[in-house]
Amino acid sequence: MVDDATIATAVGTVVSASLPFYLYGTWIMLRASEVTWGVLVHHLKFVSVGLALTTVPTVGWMIPRLFDQLSGIAAVHAFLGLQAYALLAVGLTGIARIYQAKRDADLYRRPDQEISLSDLHENVGAWRARLRVGVFGYTFFWLCAWVSGIYRYLQLYVFV
Repeated sequence: MVDDATIATAVGTVVSASLPFYLYGTWIMLRASEVTWGVLVHHLKFVSVGLALTTVPTVGWMIPRLFDQLSGIAAVHAFLGLQAYALLAVGLTGIARIYQAKRDADLYRRPDQEISLSDLHENVGAWRARLRVGVFGYTFFWLCAWVSGIYRYLQLYVFV
């Protein structure tokens, strides 16, 4: 059987590997002068890999072990991670409305990759604001949870 330290190292490595995907996804959006549907899809390809690299270890290994190792830093780490996912849900409500506007504009059957998101609906600005709040909030709390997770890892497995 593999010991906890080995699994924790693998989980920490996988979760840490998601950071470059988040950063590159952010860079894609920041360098775009206008966010078209193609830019958004390209961005989401990288962000979804980062989300998978974070969510699979969280659901598969961290959450089941939380109550067995509950301590102050574990509670902080769990709280920060929960806040990150709550803000991700806020962001997803914005992206869902943008997807709906694309469907309503019949851009799935007639894709026009150069249409601006702002031209899809009069409320796209508000939906994009909701998306930005969710994304920036997720990123902030993800970084806080990551730092607390690294601290927790060092506390449990390195500085024993």
